[in-house]
Amino acid sequence: MRALLLIDIQNDFLPGGALAVAEGDQIIPIVNTLQEQFELVVATQDWHPSDHKSFASKHEGKEPFEMTELLGLPQVLWPDHCLQGTTGADFDPTLETKKIEAIFRKGTNPEIDSYSGFYDNGRLKSTGLADYLRGKGVRQLYLAGLAADYCVYYSAKDALDEGFETFVLEDAIRAISQEGYATARRDILERGGKIIHSSELL
Repeated sequence: MRALLLIDIQNDFLPGGALAVAEGDQIIPIVNTLQEQFELVVATQDWHPSDHKSFASKHEGKEPFEMTELLGLPQVLWPDHCLQGTTGADFDPTLETKKIEAIFRKGTNPEIDSYSGFYDNGRLKSTGLADYLRGKGVRQLYLAGLAADYCVYYSAKDALDEGFETFVLEDAIRAISQEGYATARRDILERGGKIIHSSELL
């Protein structure tokens, strides 16, 4: 069985949001159409407490996009975004959500960031996504969402590590940095992932 994983299609990552990904809104019509091709659709949701240490505002003298460390890991400092219970953390209202069977929230531990939909960055805690997919009999996982060079990339790496045949839908993702995505893309392919266009499914 195959599943579609929608990654962080939330207001704060879309144009006008706190951590907007350029053209992020352009993936939504594609994603809505793609959902009809899958028996199972699941989603991830960035869900940060207000005191999350990945926020630049929690580090005196630091600006967004500067680097620091959290629990010994390199950490980009972000603008405050996807705060629990806020409009910024909500899925975009134009995103079709009726087919989404389960939502996996991440970034809830204020001490460490969580790019992947499967684990936090230190792999201290699982979201339960891999076991859920296995329980549904999923073997092939297709990824769409934001941002291509962070949460999509880390989710793809973990999906491969968990043994899923992993496909990134390149026209249904957008990146913060094109250079960052080029590096991520090479790594996904080297790890055995596949990068395809939605037209191959439609």
